[in-house]
Amino acid sequence: MNTEERQKKLAIYRNAYSQLVDALEKFPEDMWDYKPGPERWSIREIILHITDSEANSYVRCRRAIAEPGAAVMAYDEDQWARGLGYADQDPQTALALFKHLRGMTYDLVKRLPEAAWSNTIDHPENGIMTLDDWLGVYANHVPEHIAQIQATHDAWRAERSGRPRDSDASLFRHFK
Repeated sequence: MNTEERQKKLAIYRNAYSQLVDALEKFPEDMWDYKPGPERWSIREIILHITDSEANSYVRCRRAIAEPGAAVMAYDEDQWARGLGYADQDPQTALALFKHLRGMTYDLVKRLPEAAWSNTIDHPENGIMTLDDWLGVYANHVPEHIAQIQATHDAWRAERSGRPRDSDASLFRHFK
């Protein structure tokens, strides 16, 4: 990734919290527990996933910077959603934590020297990832989930109106 591309990704990364909060304001909180299918996530669960993913991102980034080449853990996001009871957790608390984790990491990476961006981590599913690769994944993570949240809302509205809903499962897939 060149410097210009990285700066664009960093801007997306930096603005993710505001983008997420702005998007969530469009959806009534009384539908945040609606699930478009038995194996799909509600908006509440998506918010909790985003925050847990950010906690993993926080550690992965720091390992790449401080311990280049270090192994990082993978996790089963569906198992975390079930095992940690995402459906019963407070989305506002999760959003506050996401804001702080993302802000701290942005403040760290925005001033990294060019050479640091080629530092790596070893992810069990994705293999060797540079810090640039890490940035690409996490810059896209929230916008992808905003699309998933919109699809969940659309399914909720269609169900309430009695209209057939879009069955495109790709809109509801989980993003890592």
